[in-house]
Amino acid sequence: MAKMLVIYKTPADPVAFDQHYFNVHVPLAKTLPGLRRYDVSRRPMIKLSAGEMPYLVGTLYFDSLDDIRSSFASEIGVACAADRRLMAPGDNDLTMLLFDVDEL
Repeated sequence: MAKMLVIYKTPADPVAFDQHYFNVHVPLAKTLPGLRRYDVSRRPMIKLSAGEMPYLVGTLYFDSLDDIRSSFASEIGVACAADRRLMAPGDNDLTMLLFDVDEL
């Protein structure tokens, strides 16, 4: 299993962000080829380290890192990446991590 973790900072307009994220971005992302699961974590969150509290964390699940790469190379993946820029235009507006998961 592999995951894509997207950690969004607090947007300038949280209401507009939420409307776009849940009404446009999530439905589009749920059509990504190879996507197995998609979940979201919102505040309240408990942060045990220094730094800004995340606004929202999206976790997308795929079978492998190669599946994530292939998915985002697809037409839908390119559209998702472009759509993300509407909500979080700068690279500093979020942190994105892709990683394999080893079950212990």
